Order: sequence, then structure tokens, then C-alpha cells
Amino acid sequence: MGEPTTGDDEIVDDVDHHRLVVQVEGTEAELVYRRDGGKLVIVHTGVPEALGGHGVGGRLVAAALAMADDEGLTVVPWCPFARRWLREHPEAAPASVDWHTLPPRR
Repeated sequence: MGEPTTGDDEIVDDVDHHRLVVQVEGTEAELVYRRDGGKLVIVHTGVPEALGGHGVGGRLVAAALAMADDEGLTVVPWCPFARRWLREHPEAAPASVDWHTLPPRR
């Protein structure tokens, strides 16, 4: 079967379910978000094990950043993966990242 390909797989904004979705070789990965006023909160990034290590999660975070930039929103990375990815890729992190607003405790 080989390694998953990610170059041609389109990330789709599933607006009704507040998530960005990409299908790679029949396997779905997602980034769940919510809009809160002038903020785009990244809630969760879900990448199945079969797609792990192939940059799919990073592509989803980058797509969320682009969406926030297009809409003039501040990014609030609650998702641990998104927080780590943004710290590891400072060149991609927009100036408008709210690092201080943490998710509510359950």
C-alpha cells in the first residue's frame, strides 16, 4: 500500500460540524474548531494512527491559521497538538495567537 499521500488531498471546512476535514487514502483526519467572537478556538486535532507522522495534523493546523487570517480572527490553540505545532513552527504562527486563554476545566 505504501505511505499515505497528502499533497493532493483537499482540506474541507465542514461548517455545520465546526471542523476541517481531510481524507487521505480513505482515512479521515479532522481539526475541530469553534468561533467565539473574534477568536478561532482550535479545540481538537484528530489524526488516525495510520496517518500519523505524515504531516496531516500540521496541514490541518495550517489550514485553520489560514482561515483565521482570512477572517481576521485571533487563534486560540486549546488543542495540545496545535499548541506544540505552533511552538515548533514559529514562522507559521500568526502574531494574533492567544496563548493565555486555556480551555475550561471539566
